[in-house]
Amino acid sequence: MSIAWIFPGQGSQVVGMGHDIYEHFPVARAIFDQADDLLNMPLSSLCFKGPEVDLIATENAQPALLTVSTALTHVLADLGGAGLARPQAVAGHSLGEYSALVAGGALDFPTALRLVRRRGELMAEAHEGSMAAVIGLAQEVLEEICQSVSATLQAEGSAASSTVVVANYNAPDQLVISGNALAVERASLHAKERGAKRVLPLKVSAAFHSPLMNQAAEGMAREMERADVRDLNVPLIANVTAQDLRGADDVRREAVAQVVAPVRWIASVQAMVALGCTTFVEIGPGKVLSGLIRRIAPQARTVTISTAADVRAFVAESI
Repeated sequence: MSIAWIFPGQGSQVVGMGHDIYEHFPVARAIFDQADDLLNMPLSSLCFKGPEVDLIATENAQPALLTVSTALTHVLADLGGAGLARPQAVAGHSLGEYSALVAGGALDFPTALRLVRRRGELMAEAHEGSMAAVIGLAQEVLEEICQSVSATLQAEGSAASSTVVVANYNAPDQLVISGNALAVERASLHAKERGAKRVLPLKVSAAFHSPLMNQAAEGMAREMERADVRDLNVPLIANVTAQDLRGADDVRREAVAQVVAPVRWIASVQAMVALGCTTFVEIGPGKVLSGLIRRIAPQARTVTISTAADVRAFVAESI
């Protein structure tokens, strides 16, 4: 198999995630216990028992998802040993890129945990803007709508509320816009008029992956300067460019840029296919990325790993 490991981002969190691997595998238990100690909070209990209102908070969801995905990769490595089929590339959707960086050897888990906790705090502090999913509209049309809405609002004297951009290129028929609430509302109306099948407001606290996150990006730049970052031992397909990264300096730049830049998931999947990846293994809760990949690269095989049974089945197949 020619494999890519992919890691879900914020929105995939669910109460109960990681509990069975914590119960079944000591290496997973060690990761959760380490996270509790490093953050000085019961993160494992939050993952296993909730409450959901606390788990979905950006500053908690981000370290929680990183911890679950990292615990799963440690279990895979422990059970599979030297015979485990290794990935030819790694990638993650937004926050999931940090799980990919751990899997690829650029960050150790304590460093990544500290970074995503701070990333979550910085993004939660933004408290501005909104986002909406746009289903069934070509990306060129949506990009033109965003540009037109921004220009119109500026001409009307509403420059402070004029930002709206495509934030996530998730699949050919699923895009996400982000920006000032007024601009997102207008762009949503225009998208419906231009033929979008659905436009769904997202339950988020701020305009992620847009210029409204500039202050958060500045904060992440300071964090990344201090972080111990190593060269990757497997190519990372970057959210911002959909190009493969290997060097530590490139990793630092990517971590800062992706806070404000769109997630180019369609191009990222296509890049992994071009590298020869035929199987995509989604490591973490949910099946969101696997669903997107089936729409981007229908010929690819997808595997989801979120439970003890999933881990055992994949290891048995791989070795």
